[in-house]
Amino acid sequence: MTRGCVWDRVALQRPIAERLKAAVANGKVAHAYLFVGAPGSGTLQMAQALACALLCDDGGCGACAACAQVWSWTHPDLVRVQPEGTASYLAEQAREIVREASLAPVSGRVRVFVLEDADRLGHSAANTLLKTLEEPTGRVVLILLARSYEAVLPTIVSRCQVVRFAPAPEPEAIALLVERTGATREQARAALAASGGVLARAEALLRSPSALAARTLVFDTLKRLPYLDAYDVLLAARDLLAAVRAPLEDLKAAQAAEVAERQEFLGKQVSTKPLEERHKRELTARERESISTVLGAASSWIRDALVVGAGREDLAANADAADAIEEIAYAMSPAAAVRALEAIEAARQRVSYNVSPQLAIEAMLFDLQEVLKCPR
Repeated sequence: MTRGCVWDRVALQRPIAERLKAAVANGKVAHAYLFVGAPGSGTLQMAQALACALLCDDGGCGACAACAQVWSWTHPDLVRVQPEGTASYLAEQAREIVREASLAPVSGRVRVFVLEDADRLGHSAANTLLKTLEEPTGRVVLILLARSYEAVLPTIVSRCQVVRFAPAPEPEAIALLVERTGATREQARAALAASGGVLARAEALLRSPSALAARTLVFDTLKRLPYLDAYDVLLAARDLLAAVRAPLEDLKAAQAAEVAERQEFLGKQVSTKPLEERHKRELTARERESISTVLGAASSWIRDALVVGAGREDLAANADAADAIEEIAYAMSPAAAVRALEAIEAARQRVSYNVSPQLAIEAMLFDLQEVLKCPR
């Protein structure tokens, strides 16, 4: 957790941050928000900042235990939800949200629910949530996140306060990363490219040696990929997934400690299943974020090859991989680059639809191998 107010973490969306900060201070927080913005615009981080302000006794100081728990998604009154169906939220998920929303807060004044990909709320799940959206208890704040306003069902939109996010300017994002992490501009630019423009994810990447090692492994794998046999491709996928999961070990240790503390305080006869289910959701969400960063690094490598091949080296983001990128850049056609980017995006979609990450990465590497062997 960085020092200073949590609103400083969303400085690239300052007007929105100021509006939400004032709403908290004046006791005028809406019971349901719909944050709409493209990837990289900071909707998820703004949801965390608002949750911090609501669950912290000092309005989001950024230094207390509650703020640290919110930012690590471990606060007992913060629930993060992602679609579990192959294409949409399950009705059972919506029923669970309604059930949990009826419970009293554990330690804060309210319970905060963050629903990602709200544009994947189908009619069944949406209808289940309507009563909760229409008749708030006063102890619940729902924050729905969506890429597109038009894709969210009108019945949901009409019951939320809509907040639209504009993409964050890259130069400002790079300058902020340099200021916060002490990275060079080149390192900050590369991290931002690997993170899909998401500032918080780029900052986390720059601060994590294991995440940086995973990025390096991605580039090394892409460089060697044309020369690997099928067995080695499978091993490469395994190694990439192991690198993705390495940063999660600290979270697992913290979760185990929380379970042990709960049992010590309440006794071992008290069920820890709800806590363990929450931990499982947190791990899944964090693993998907880590996979997204690895896939983002692969995408940035391909894009760099495309722009270098077009004679625009100034647009390349990964200066530390310039030599390997140049080897393929002048042989790769735009059509081949598009096929490679589509393979990476397909892996991202498979993971979001609950396909095994191992299978998703294996399929991606075989598709990329085919492109890199014949990049025309």
